[in-house]
Amino acid sequence: MKKFALFGIVLFFTVLILGACGATRSAAEKEQLAADIRQAVETSDFTFEATYAYPTGYRSLYLSPYYDVKISPDTVKVYLPYYGRAYSAPMDPREGGFQFTSTDFKMSTSPGRRKGNWIAEVTFLDLDRPVTFRFDLWENGTARLDVNDMNRQAISFQGNIETKKKEQQ
Repeated sequence: MKKFALFGIVLFFTVLILGACGATRSAAEKEQLAADIRQAVETSDFTFEATYAYPTGYRSLYLSPYYDVKISPDTVKVYLPYYGRAYSAPMDPREGGFQFTSTDFKMSTSPGRRKGNWIAEVTFLDLDRPVTFRFDLWENGTARLDVNDMNRQAISFQGNIETKKKEQQ
């Protein structure tokens, strides 16, 4: 019995050490990713891929990998779900989420509170209602999106940032 317990402890620590060693990035990879993210934010040319949705008053939901926001200097393409309370329902049931392409928008970026953090705010001017997307972007490639819509409860999304360089590879 003592040999079995000792074997279990050794196996546990071996798996723990090997798992920790395989999951780390080198300093050069981290620096390259940070530079790519910084350039993408400054040029307003990136894609936000949503992985989790955080509706107001509901539990968080894991999302399929098809929901995203593609931002380029002249166009924003949005394909995101919506969970929560809508104060006015759309006439077309296919318009339940955020699914639109905008060419008339105002975007502003600023550094965040901490090093390696940026805030990007997009206000859409060509929709029938005021909608604002606020991105909280990090140099490790993660981001949070807060959506404010006058006709719906607020919703947040957690996800990853993909740069054009990474998408082309």
